[in-house]
Amino acid sequence: MLYLPREKGQGLVEYALILVLVAVVVIVILALLGPTIANIFQDIVNAL
Repeated sequence: MLYLPREKGQGLVEYALILVLVAVVVIVILALLGPTIANIFQDIVNAL
């Protein structure tokens, strides 16, 4: 009983890692689909 592991910050670290993973996925999707989305908006502006 001299050493008790501290697990208080473990949940916070796990949530931070999930948040980073989601952010990376969103950045990759935007990088891949960015030009396509820009072309769609440009077509809409040109139609107006």
